[in-house]
Amino acid sequence: MSQLSGKTALITGASRGIGLAIARRFAAEGASVVLCASRWGSHGKLQGTLTEAVEGIVASGGHAAGVACDLSDREARSTLLAEAEQHFGPLDILVNNAAASKMQLPSLVTTAERDWMYDINLNVPIELAQQSLPGMRDRGAGWILNISSRSVQQPIVPYRDSQISAHVICAYGSTKAALDRYTQGLAHEVGGEGVRINTLAPENIVLTSGADYVREIARRSPDMAEPVEAMAEAALLLCSSDVLGQVCYSRQLLHAHGRSIKNLDGQTVLGDAFLPADLESTA
Repeated sequence: MSQLSGKTALITGASRGIGLAIARRFAAEGASVVLCASRWGSHGKLQGTLTEAVEGIVASGGHAAGVACDLSDREARSTLLAEAEQHFGPLDILVNNAAASKMQLPSLVTTAERDWMYDINLNVPIELAQQSLPGMRDRGAGWILNISSRSVQQPIVPYRDSQISAHVICAYGSTKAALDRYTQGLAHEVGGEGVRINTLAPENIVLTSGADYVREIARRSPDMAEPVEAMAEAALLLCSSDVLGQVCYSRQLLHAHGRSIKNLDGQTVLGDAFLPADLESTA
C-alpha cells in the first residue's frame, strides 16, 4: 500500500468517474492527490461532487485537496499547476483525464464544436504537461498520463451497438488520436530526463455513475464494458513504472504485466485483466 508514498498527483476531471477512481486508487497507495474539477461554491467551499470526492478520500485516511478550474478558460488553466502545488508541494504525477465531447455526425459537427473539443482534449493536456515538465526535469523524475479513448479507431464492421453510435464518436476520437501522437513525441523528447509519459484508454466503455446511456449499451453487449477499477489499476502501473511513450489499453496492459485488479482502496484483489464489469456498479 505504498507504491506512491511521498508522491503528489494532480488529476483533472476528478470529481467523478475514471478521474475519481484514479484519485482514490493513488491515495490508497500513499499519494497526496489534488483533484481538479470545474466549480467552486460560495465562500471558497468546494461544491457538489468535488466536495464529496475530496471528503471521501480524506475520510478513508488519504491526503486530498480540491482545485476548481474551468479548463476551457485559457487564463484560468495557465496557473493550475501553481495552484495545485500550493497544497502538497511539487508535482510528481499529472493525470490529464478531463475531456469534452460533442456527439454529432462527422458531416454535421461545427467548427465551434470541433474547436471546443480540440481545445479541451488536446491543448489542455499539452499545456498542463508543459507547466509540469520544468519541475519534473529539474528533479529527474515524473509521470504524465494522458487518458485517451478506443474511439481513436473506427469501430469494426458490423458495428457492435448501432451505426449512428459508431459515427457520432468520430470527431471526439480524432481529438484523442491527436493526443496519442503528441504524447508519444513528447515522451521521446523528455524520456532521457527521467520523465515517463504515456496514454491510457479503456478497451471499450467504462461503467461509472451517471453514464446511463453507457450502461444501456453494456446491458445489450456486456463484453463491451469494463470495470472502472481496471482503468485505475492500469493508471497506477503507468505512474509507478518506467513504461515510456506507449499508447496503452487497460486490459491489455494489465494482462501483459500480470497485474491483478484491486478495489479502489487497494485492500482486496478483485480479479485479473478478464474481470467482468458489474452492470449495477455505481463507482
